[in-house]
Amino acid sequence: MTQTAAHDPRPSFEALTLGIAGEVFALDANTVREILDVIAVTEVPGARDFVPGLINVRGRVVPLADLRVKFGMEQTAKTEDSRIVVVEIDLDGEPTIVGLLADKVFEVSEIAGASIADTPETGMNWRADYIKGIGKRGDDFIIIPDIGRIFTAD
Repeated sequence: MTQTAAHDPRPSFEALTLGIAGEVFALDANTVREILDVIAVTEVPGARDFVPGLINVRGRVVPLADLRVKFGMEQTAKTEDSRIVVVEIDLDGEPTIVGLLADKVFEVSEIAGASIADTPETGMNWRADYIKGIGKRGDDFIIIPDIGRIFTAD
């Protein structure tokens, strides 16, 4: 993340924007390792609901998460636009590779620090502690999830 101006309350950052259930989310582009077409998932009995299975990414076993479950969104069928975004996140001080299901991947673009606001405590569909902030680009709102917290929360 880079600071664009001293008056920005938060640093600007390059983000990969993706769509999940009609909402636009932004992930720090520096955490993205690759973007895959949807591949076979091996279900794991007893796994957490939002991480129901594992995928094989270049010979590496990677947990696959469906953020819809964590955010209480409607489950939808995968389409030709569906993708798996493979990211590296810090979990308990350890770099961890995970896959995230997305309905669509849009683009990499800069999210200006000045456009990022704190998550409102009311009027949100999700737990505020799962969201780092809400960015604005033009007339559109972009949700900036806290992926590390999502994976470590019960």
